[in-house]
Amino acid sequence: MAGHIIAITGGKGGVGKSVFAANFALAYLKNFKNRPLIIDMDLNSLGDQNLILGQNPPRSIVDISKMPQGPLDIKTLSPFMVNSPQGYHFIGAPRDSISAKDMDIEGLGRFLKGITQLFDLVVIDVGSSMDPFALKALEYATAIFVVTTADMIVMAQTRRILSKIQELLFPPEMVQVILNRYSGSSLLNPQMIQKNLNRAIFAALPDDLPTSEGALAKSIPMVLAAPNAPVVRAYHDLVRKIEQSQLFPQLAKLKKPSGVANKVLADIKQAANASSGGGGNEGFRNIRVKDGPSDPWTSMKLRIHKGLVERMDLKKTNTDTDDPKKLAVLRERTQKVILEVLESEDTSSLLSSRELKAQIIKEVLDEALGLGPLEDLLADDSVTEVMVNARDQIYIEKGGKPQLSKVVFSSELQMMNVVERIVTPLGRRVDEKVPYVDARLPDGSRVHIIIPPLALRGPTITIRKFPKKRITAKDLVQYGSMTTEVADFLRSCVEAKLNVIVSGGTGSGKTTLLNVLSNFIPETDRIITIEDSAELQLVQPHVVRLESRPKNIEGEGEVTIRDLVKSSLRMRPDRIVVGECRAGEALDMLQAMNTGHDGSLTTLHANSPREAIQRLETLVMMAGLGLPSKAIRETVASAVNIIIQQSRLSDGSRKVTHISEVTGMQGEVISLQDIFTFKQEGLDKSRKVIGRFVPTGFIPKFVEELEAKGMRISRGIFSVK
Repeated sequence: MAGHIIAITGGKGGVGKSVFAANFALAYLKNFKNRPLIIDMDLNSLGDQNLILGQNPPRSIVDISKMPQGPLDIKTLSPFMVNSPQGYHFIGAPRDSISAKDMDIEGLGRFLKGITQLFDLVVIDVGSSMDPFALKALEYATAIFVVTTADMIVMAQTRRILSKIQELLFPPEMVQVILNRYSGSSLLNPQMIQKNLNRAIFAALPDDLPTSEGALAKSIPMVLAAPNAPVVRAYHDLVRKIEQSQLFPQLAKLKKPSGVANKVLADIKQAANASSGGGGNEGFRNIRVKDGPSDPWTSMKLRIHKGLVERMDLKKTNTDTDDPKKLAVLRERTQKVILEVLESEDTSSLLSSRELKAQIIKEVLDEALGLGPLEDLLADDSVTEVMVNARDQIYIEKGGKPQLSKVVFSSELQMMNVVERIVTPLGRRVDEKVPYVDARLPDGSRVHIIIPPLALRGPTITIRKFPKKRITAKDLVQYGSMTTEVADFLRSCVEAKLNVIVSGGTGSGKTTLLNVLSNFIPETDRIITIEDSAELQLVQPHVVRLESRPKNIEGEGEVTIRDLVKSSLRMRPDRIVVGECRAGEALDMLQAMNTGHDGSLTTLHANSPREAIQRLETLVMMAGLGLPSKAIRETVASAVNIIIQQSRLSDGSRKVTHISEVTGMQGEVISLQDIFTFKQEGLDKSRKVIGRFVPTGFIPKFVEELEAKGMRISRGIFSVK
């Protein structure tokens, strides 16, 4: 009697379909002693089951699809699968998207047709993309389990999958909905979910985060790692229910559509050819097929990189070392392997000159060991920001204006390799569970990364470049960001230990200005800097640099900016410099300013000094102490002396547009008085902003205090001219 193939799918966003597939198969093993076969065919995750099962199969389902035709038996399959001591068999997914493109859909069909003669139960994790290979598995499946969670976004994704299955004429009885990670406190109860999906829930598995995360950390499925856990008991109840109801034998009698996968694949190829004039691959963006990129240069790069991966284990190679000698040796060794791969390629037509050959070697080297096409952009001093929207769309900022770059990544896999090289040395991670991260490059450049499923077009990388030359007040004057008089005034304010807030919008230059102001602090002061990603470059010798830390994989170990601000108060600081106040740390910062830690500096997002005050009030409320508004305003008014507004103007230039003094309270309102403002007077022929810095005529109240401390400030700089 033939066995049964169970296809597991589900919406994106971490619904737990891969974890379900592994534990479902092992629950069958534990209850009925039948050795199941687990197949990882999720061609987007490329190896989640390896982590869940703690296995490292030498070959993949792609290799099996390319096996020559012939009888299928355990002996033939043994080199391709893991025979675990726990009693299950496992065939893994390809390790990279390049290998996934080599899947033979006809060979996959032959394998799926014959495998049920060898195993009573075959559990296939088909992912969530509904690509032709997943559909091929569905054609041979007895049942389709769709895993979902009590979340409205996941509900929408689940409806999409159910509609697709129905559209392809698979029998409705074949599809069973599994509610995963369900908690009684969820806003959506099973009845609401069933109504939303218009389909009954076959089983609900309880939310058991400690058991799940503990098993994942050990790379042991929950059924084996925690046999008495509530969620494991639910898995056992599920498989017993299936056996008692004789579900699989009944579903096996259903008539299923055939040829669906081949038809979908043909339609996709036809659409791709039509959209690109006969040779493009745009329609294959989310489909792994044999057709590679139409660009011969990119195709050759992919082949060379694939050959390099086969000869060198780049994941085990230490590319994160800071030792220049070791990096040089590694680069030389890698270049030698690339040259060996090139010898097997026909390069006569494409690499017609020595320069072209050197160029392709450099590009492959950069992608294998560095940041790929970003290397040249980061080396260009005129580029101030790099914005990767998608694999083939990279924008750069030059002279304050964004423009499309000519460089592209060869594949999303290379993008993810670059992402790993950025975050791994910092002890941070970015994956489906935590799909975004703030990081920095070795030179201090700020990086923000967000990956699928949140980024729909693939990994998105934004790099705010750190200038190689430290920017000084003299440079800002030269750039037109301020005048010499304004720079001297700000120097006096910092030296006199006034509490300063730099406010501005995103990309307005707040951090750069904060860095300049920080360097006005006397060398005799002990300075504590607190940042999410360390960017400040202080020249003083007595500096302690602190950096926040995100949660680890177990959801623990987080250290916030607020924690560090509290800790810094016990470190005998003369000055506290906080990179940016975003939440409740604003209250601790204000309390520090009010309790003897004068001369503190920080930044926050706001479009004007008045908005900066309002935002500061909001951030203090986020501390959760329930302080009345009047008390918050009084605290702000007594703590903050100066607000410097930094703005990015229409021509891309960044200027100090307001310097305002917080003069106290007038009733319930905090009083602000502008000292200097930037007056825009128009645009020149090149659309550059024309304007000048003008004093308002107001003499700050703190000038007399500065003069009492022996500092001389010319009253003439405040006079209206």
